[in-house]
Amino acid sequence: MRNRKFFFALSGLIFCVLAVYFVYDFVSKKNEYLPYSQFYKAVEEGSLKSVTFDGENLYFSYKDDEGKSYKTQNPQSPSLKEELLKQDVEVKVQTDGGQIISTIFDIIFYAFFIGVILFVFRKFIGPNSFKVVHKTGVKFDDIVGMDSLKKDMVQIMNIMKNPAQYAKKGVRLPKGLLLEGAPGNGKTLFAKALAGEAKINFIPAKATDFESMFMAIGPMKVKLLFRKARRCAPCIVFIDEFDGIGTTRNYTGSALETENTRIVTALLNELDGFEASKGVLVIAATNSIKALDPALIRPGRFDAKLPVPYPDSDSRAKLIEMYTRGKTPSSECTSSLLVKMFEGFSCAKIESVLNRAALIASQEARSEFTLDDVRRAVSESGD
Repeated sequence: MRNRKFFFALSGLIFCVLAVYFVYDFVSKKNEYLPYSQFYKAVEEGSLKSVTFDGENLYFSYKDDEGKSYKTQNPQSPSLKEELLKQDVEVKVQTDGGQIISTIFDIIFYAFFIGVILFVFRKFIGPNSFKVVHKTGVKFDDIVGMDSLKKDMVQIMNIMKNPAQYAKKGVRLPKGLLLEGAPGNGKTLFAKALAGEAKINFIPAKATDFESMFMAIGPMKVKLLFRKARRCAPCIVFIDEFDGIGTTRNYTGSALETENTRIVTALLNELDGFEASKGVLVIAATNSIKALDPALIRPGRFDAKLPVPYPDSDSRAKLIEMYTRGKTPSSECTSSLLVKMFEGFSCAKIESVLNRAALIASQEARSEFTLDDVRRAVSESGD
């Protein structure tokens, strides 16, 4: 609303200035018209006191008649001004009204253009592009099952907390950690839990954050992200949907591939530009490591790779128990039966199916959801 008011105020001011200018121009130049032949005769006689060149017109006054001004056509003669100056006539060149308008619109255009550029830079690569989360509020206890992955993550957390102690054993913190697994199995949750347990800053990002309709914005955002990470160390930088920007570089020459190549190159430069001892750990989540550029996943960059699997039977049983709290399954919806039914389901999908089953029962005014409701929910989910 404030920007709209400013725009209307500025437009009104410009309109008033132009109106005053044209009114003044019209009133001040209401002069008697004389043919050019009479004007030129005065030039030859040397009887002119002043001449003003104003676009298509000439405004002049006589030496013996200073109180009155006359107007005639301007022949655009290249030698007329010189001839007048030789006679010591006062010569003025008035800026054409059209040129003034053109200049005003040029200024408005350039101001608008610069404003758009500043807006784009502030919008796409401004200081608030990547927010720092000081407390994620997530612990490993909030994650059901996956004990093997938890064990690996706890070890990484201990290295982050006690880098000097592990350095004596010749163990360093990995520069980058890759979490590979299907969507919905908790890759983001694991990264948040690691930051929460280690009590360090967490900077989340995703592949789409680096995409832009403007070339070179992506690499600049990569640099901005890592610059902020160094300032906020110790911290975890988490990049979700990593295969969206870290794919194998393809030098086909297309604008999209060129931008992707620049983003990957910027990532490589940043990963090589800091030491793990500085307290910055980069965690990337991907659905497929095979899709990533080989240079990114070589040792010394993303050198720790942890799979995030589908929940096993024990984990599914715990998830079912957690996601049925507050819901009322019928007696036929036993935990063992649902565990078998949900084999190969991600954590997020189990929650979604149980929620949909409860919603179906509610729509039919039933307090309990049945096995048929669960089957229908599974069917609607695409399986």
